[in-house]
Amino acid sequence: MLAGHRSRLRERFRKAGLAGFHDYEVLELLLTFAIPRRDVKPSAKDLIKKFGGLRGVFDASLEELRTVPGVGPNAAVMIRFLKEAASLYLKEKIRNQPLLTSPEAVIEYCRHCLLGQRNELFQVIYLSTRNEIIEVETIAEGTVDHTAVYPRKILEGALRHNAVALVFVHNHPGGPAEASAGDRRLTEALVQAAKAVGIAVHDHVIVGQDGCFSFREQGWLPG
Repeated sequence: MLAGHRSRLRERFRKAGLAGFHDYEVLELLLTFAIPRRDVKPSAKDLIKKFGGLRGVFDASLEELRTVPGVGPNAAVMIRFLKEAASLYLKEKIRNQPLLTSPEAVIEYCRHCLLGQRNELFQVIYLSTRNEIIEVETIAEGTVDHTAVYPRKILEGALRHNAVALVFVHNHPGGPAEASAGDRRLTEALVQAAKAVGIAVHDHVIVGQDGCFSFREQGWLPG
């Protein structure tokens, strides 16, 4: 009976992907590959209940995942592996793609990479003359402010990568996607420093629990 249920889940996926799957069924299907001989539906439902949804499950640490009954080390590693593999896929997909022709892809990339991070990170996306992504670097970790983010370090990276434009990205762990007064001052200082050496700044994106905030969309990017 258990084998039949698993076969039906896999057949549904083969025919239509995850369309029509409940969140717990997505995890149930995933867990069948890590836990071969046990009903994993209760564990899948417990994961959703504990972490509030698929996003919370995939953002959870190995230690947090293992607090759920029935989720052993193999299952926890598989869940984390899937999250990390998806991040690598998204990075490879967007690299060498024209950034400005698909701003939604960039925002999704930023959201996927930074959402769920426990620490505040400040990253710089270096762009080529064709607005293709050359490299993404983490410049600061912790409390991002003027003392933590050095314009000189960013400009050195731009010169090292032969970048002609930049996009700044940072996150608000556990908070909303809103720009503080400090964020605005930092952005203005970075834009002016880049402008002085002929490097453009296309945007500053803030990733929060409720979505993303774009300085350019809000008209807050200094000229």
